[in-house]
Order: sequence, then C-alpha cells, then structure tokens
Amino acid sequence: MNVTSATSTNMSSAVSSAAASAGISSADFLTLLVSELKNQDPLQPTSTTDFVNQMSEYANFDEQQTLNSNFNSLLSSFGSLLTLNSLNYIGHTVEAKGSTATLTNGQATFGYDLSSTASSAQITISDSSGNIVWSGTGPTNAGMNSFTWNGKTSSGTQLADGGKYTIKVTATDTSGNSVLNYTTFNGKVDDISTTNGTAQLDVDGQLVNLSDLVSVNS
Repeated sequence: MNVTSATSTNMSSAVSSAAASAGISSADFLTLLVSELKNQDPLQPTSTTDFVNQMSEYANFDEQQTLNSNFNSLLSSFGSLLTLNSLNYIGHTVEAKGSTATLTNGQATFGYDLSSTASSAQITISDSSGNIVWSGTGPTNAGMNSFTWNGKTSSGTQLADGGKYTIKVTATDTSGNSVLNYTTFNGKVDDISTTNGTAQLDVDGQLVNLSDLVSVNS
C-alpha cells in the first residue's frame, strides 16, 4: 500500500474513533467521510480496497450507534421494571442494612451480622444529636443477631415515638479483633423513588437501595 493509501486508512480509523468518542450521529460520521473523499489528492485517489474499508468503518459505526440506542432503551425498561417491582414493598416492614431506626410503638428493632462468635458485643443507642441514651450488651452469636430496644434510656425514662435513634455495635473476638460485618434496622416502606434509573425504597424517611435489603418481615 502506498503512503497516501495508508494515510487514508489511518484517517478513516481516526475519524471513526473520534466520532464514537464525540457521540455524533451516523449522519455526521458519513458527512466526515464524504469530506475526506472530497479533499483527497486527485493524483493519488483512495484505492477501491481503502474505500471499502472506510465504508466498513461507517457500517460498524452505524451498527454501534444502533446497539447503544437499543441498550439504553433496555436499561430504561429495566429501570421501569425495577420500579414496578418495588411497589410490592410499600406497606411492608423490611430489614435493611443501616444503623438508624425510628422509635415506633415504644421500640426500635436493629440487627447486626458477625463473621464469627464474639467474646463480647457492646451496644450503644444515640439520639439524632449524637447523645448516647442507652448502652448495654447484646447477643454474641456468629451470623445475624437481632436486638430490640424498648425505647427507654439507661435511667429508665421512656422516650417518645417518632425519634430517630442510631445503634453502634462493638463486637470483638478473644484476640480483640472486630467481628462485626454490618448493622441493620427495621422499618416500614412508605414510598419508592427513582434516581438515574435506580429504584430506592423510602423506609421511615430513609432511602434504601434494593441491594441493601436483608429481609421482608411482613
């Protein structure tokens, strides 16, 4: 292949790559290709082989554009399907990864997962201002543990419903190493919302991703 043919082929590939990265349409790509042909050296025109290669580049680009469009439509449909499926959770009480629960009917239920049996599990409950209102111990079993707080402070004062309270668990093995994987909270699903095609559950005023659901209790 002569220098001009090689340059033409390289230009075609460059145009294809630039078009893909710029996000232009197939019509724009074809316009660039035609401009290239118009401005070639008339004494050394593009060979038939090179022109076929350029048209193949165009065909591949057009196919890629169509594929991207179809894929985006599929993602949109999938997001809509997730939203519809999420509607089934409304009104149900769920357990999700997190640490803050709403005090309801004088209690709040939390959970925590341990990678192995702990030698001790210290629990503190704090209010929305970060003040510790209760502290004590909890189960130390490997796996998921459940803990229901009765809504009372360490001094025995019953707190009012509606407040947001956060659990902190410090669980260690006999060597003092942490065995805590994550904490959970229980709450009622009030609504759903969608952000960038991702459905989230509104659990007592907190947005929860579907991937963070641990169980549906009722």
